[in-house]
Amino acid sequence: MSDTHKPSVLFVCVHNAGRSQMAAAFLTHLAADRVEVRSAGSAPAEHVNPAVVEAMAEVGIDIAAEIPKVLTAEAVQASDVVITMGCGDACPYFPGKAYLDWKLDDPAGQGVEAVRPIRDEIRARVERLVSEIDIARRPMR
Repeated sequence: MSDTHKPSVLFVCVHNAGRSQMAAAFLTHLAADRVEVRSAGSAPAEHVNPAVVEAMAEVGIDIAAEIPKVLTAEAVQASDVVITMGCGDACPYFPGKAYLDWKLDDPAGQGVEAVRPIRDEIRARVERLVSEIDIARRPMR
């Protein structure tokens, strides 16, 4: 195995229809191929929240084809960083993983006007995450 390990991040919320989908889309958009990105939900919905799809389209990111996925222990084990967004105790814990809990409003049942500030907060957090990942990956001199 090479020492150019690609970090992996898993975003988890209850329905995998809003917050975690936005976070995964922003990380994919901002980090390109430098990070492996996953998202899942402890009780996934049937489809991504339409207001979330609309809010993301406003910033040029199309998530209309995304499908909510169920959270598995395998997804957690395969990730270096697990970021939860209100999934509570449903998230499995594995030693050696970095866990972050982002307190964010739930966009479920909200219109696009209410989703925009959540989207913008998620983008800001993901931008910070990308800079932290990039700093951590710089070679030591």
